[in-house]
Amino acid sequence: MEPIEITAGPQAAGRLDAWLAGQCEGVSRSALQGLMEQNLVTRDGQPVNKKDKVCPGSVYRVQLPDPQPIEAVPQDIPLSIVYEDADLVVVNKPKGMVVHPAPGNPDGTLVNALLYHCAGQLSGIGGAIRPGIVHRIDKDTSGLLVVAKNDAAHQALSSQLSVHSIHRVYHAIVYGNLKEDEGFVETWLGRDPRDRKKMAVVPENATGARYAYTGWRVLERFGNFTYIACKLKTGRTHQIRVHMASIGHPLAGDAVYGPRNCIKSLQGQCLHAKELGFVHPSTGEWIQFDSPLPPYFTDFLNRLRKEHRA
Repeated sequence: MEPIEITAGPQAAGRLDAWLAGQCEGVSRSALQGLMEQNLVTRDGQPVNKKDKVCPGSVYRVQLPDPQPIEAVPQDIPLSIVYEDADLVVVNKPKGMVVHPAPGNPDGTLVNALLYHCAGQLSGIGGAIRPGIVHRIDKDTSGLLVVAKNDAAHQALSSQLSVHSIHRVYHAIVYGNLKEDEGFVETWLGRDPRDRKKMAVVPENATGARYAYTGWRVLERFGNFTYIACKLKTGRTHQIRVHMASIGHPLAGDAVYGPRNCIKSLQGQCLHAKELGFVHPSTGEWIQFDSPLPPYFTDFLNRLRKEHRA
């Protein structure tokens, strides 16, 4: 692989391994320490030590090994199937499940479960790692997503995504009390220039910037928290999480875009893909599904209601 070169800015500080982990997308701190032990990380051409401090103005070079192939294998993992026919499957994904294999999650994913459930009958457009996957939701987001069983269904569903005609509504609990009863956030999203593992609101002309639109509506108010529904026009990575944080109302439980003292009992952002609707690729009929809020969400809602009434 091509090496990653990073010039430390004047404000760069702290332990080198931790700082580099924030600059190298998809590379963990422990992985960087291993690369340092192999002299694959240099500062101005000289090998570094994992305990070194960042030197502002220096050029760091990280030589990543060639990626090892990941094979998605069928695994007998229980699935919550909402709907299934010869063309597609609608799944209710639990919080904590990764959608497809990746270096940090080689198995135990939704794709592994689907390969077993569908006996390998999934569209090949997504490749060997993402068979059937038309769209994704984050590991710690629960709820509905549609999976294609054949290439024709995949292409038809992807076309609907590209013209924003798929109906997707998420429910979330955010910090603070939104002033209006409804509104929208319309920005350009891209990689955070200060932390490549995160997404951020960026200028339209930024490298990799993509248009994003999230409409929101208040469902219930609790003073310090608000229960909302978010309707997506686009589906960018971390879109709802970044958009709500950008207007000062990050999602409860979000350790990445929320406050440092996030609500750990939620085990991730309080976000559920509740409604999903689209034109069936074979019949041409509109079909729509609604997923009940999962226990982690309802438990938190009931707690807020109880505290708000007290």
